[in-house]
Amino acid sequence: MPTLAAMSTLGCAYTIFEFMEVTDTDAINIRSVIEYQLAAFKKDDAQGAFAFASPAIQAQFVTPENFMQMVKTGYRAVYRPRSVFFEKITTIQGNITQPVLLLAPDGVPLRALYFMEKQPNNIWRINGCFLVSLEGK
Repeated sequence: MPTLAAMSTLGCAYTIFEFMEVTDTDAINIRSVIEYQLAAFKKDDAQGAFAFASPAIQAQFVTPENFMQMVKTGYRAVYRPRSVFFEKITTIQGNITQPVLLLAPDGVPLRALYFMEKQPNNIWRINGCFLVSLEGK
């Protein structure tokens, strides 16, 4: 499965988030960021979707159009989910992670692991997404 961010980029954040506590406000804000990005994908709003990506993701894809093309081709379940269900926030390898159950356009269930990054201005951004198959589980 593809990832929206290189794992080496995520590895750099390990020490920053290792002991970070996620407040209820953080959890609400994280969910909102993901919901807003999904809404932007639904409207084919490349600029809007790109705005919710972390600076590292933005640097990797350079333009909103490049980013949107990558999502359209490699992340159909994120681009056009039939359903979305937010699970409890967790930490994976030191990264604040929001698991989201998605039903892909073809009816395949997936879990999207959104790696989140809190910016210096306390705004949350998406620093990567990893899709995990749920079939056979």
